[in-house]
Amino acid sequence: MPLPPEIEAAAHRIAPYVRRTPVIALEPGVLGVAGDLHLKLELLQHSGSFKARGAFNRLLTAETPAAGVIAASGGNHGAAVAYAARRLGYRAEIFVPDVCPEIKVRRLKHYGAIVTQVGAVYTEALAASQARAAETGALPIHAFDDRAVMAGQGTVAREFIEQVPGMDTVLIAVGGGGLIGGVASWFRGDVRVVGVEPVRAATLARALEAGAPVDVAVGGLAVDSLGATRAGALAFAAAQQFVERVVLVEDSQISAAQKMLWEDLRIAAEPGGATALAALLSGSYRP
Repeated sequence: MPLPPEIEAAAHRIAPYVRRTPVIALEPGVLGVAGDLHLKLELLQHSGSFKARGAFNRLLTAETPAAGVIAASGGNHGAAVAYAARRLGYRAEIFVPDVCPEIKVRRLKHYGAIVTQVGAVYTEALAASQARAAETGALPIHAFDDRAVMAGQGTVAREFIEQVPGMDTVLIAVGGGGLIGGVASWFRGDVRVVGVEPVRAATLARALEAGAPVDVAVGGLAVDSLGATRAGALAFAAAQQFVERVVLVEDSQISAAQKMLWEDLRIAAEPGGATALAALLSGSYRP
């Protein structure tokens, strides 16, 4: 997993290309939390998620061939790669599974990517993208199991602790594990890191139970962003050492968190973006 100096270097490398996203401090005692609660709004990042950080760091540390770049994604990583490739002047080809919402497919095309929709789940889209990369020689950019990508995602933690000095706990929604792996790699036990997964996509929870990444059947409300069928090896290594635990939430609890974000804060979050908050709202995680 990446070391803090790699994450520090990534932060400086990608600074001209990504946004320093804002933090909202909620009122004391909200949601029954006896402490200060802050939300880091990575949905305001370029392409709509934290994924732009890892995509830019990967592209800026690699030699990109004439064939450009290729990636598989549930939608958000693909959008980030497509955006970063367009910004840096590279061709991008993105493979997404059938569960990818049409709005995300349109966004990929808006960023100029060639889009192929194939397979029922992310893993099948990944296999198709790997076969295509072998044909074309394009640079593959894995959504989460890549050291440079994970270092880029770890810049969220570096930025967050600057904005909220003294934080003691951070809750992170988990798909393949790139974000939680990067965050845990930065904090390294200095801040409590708690993973949150949907019950129907408990990839990291099952891996930690088994002692190694295992294949998991996935589905549910947040499957397009949190539906990796197997936790990444790098994320698993980070989680074993520096993630306190993983808690699970139901789809109905994720939906309730989306509703709360909109009604109370006027934040329109996709299911994956509301999953960490759902752990607090539902009581699945109690500070």
